[in-house]
Amino acid sequence: MIEEYAVVIQCKQDVAELEIERRTACGICGQKRGCGNATWGKLLGHKTHTFQAQNAIEAKVGDSVVVGIDEHTALRSVFFLYVVPLLGLIVFSVIAEIVFQHQLYVVLAAILGLVVSFIWVKSHLGSGEKHQAKILRYAEGVSSCGANNDVSNN
Repeated sequence: MIEEYAVVIQCKQDVAELEIERRTACGICGQKRGCGNATWGKLLGHKTHTFQAQNAIEAKVGDSVVVGIDEHTALRSVFFLYVVPLLGLIVFSVIAEIVFQHQLYVVLAAILGLVVSFIWVKSHLGSGEKHQAKILRYAEGVSSCGANNDVSNN
């Protein structure tokens, strides 16, 4: 399971809208020297992204949670989103080169192959429940309300 920290920004029935909490890999972000990640962040601006996940633990708005997605599902999605369109582009352009032997038709066929592949991927990949991220648990065992979410007797 691939896990990431997020904050709940909206809840609708059993689905929550989440925003990824930005975490750095090395801890030197913002310093004047380092790997350059801070420089790129200053130039391009670190933007937050929102997405929806199944809310099985009934997290509330403002809760910091751990969200996960199955590795197999993620790898399958990557394959379909990168490899299939690339193959469509190559196959369509090779066929156009063999049939027409004109560069304009080859370029147009490559674009058509890319578009057709993306449409095929969108129709076959689907947006079913198994492709959706799931809220696994509260981050660090504490919700935003300060209540301890661990079940233990002290």
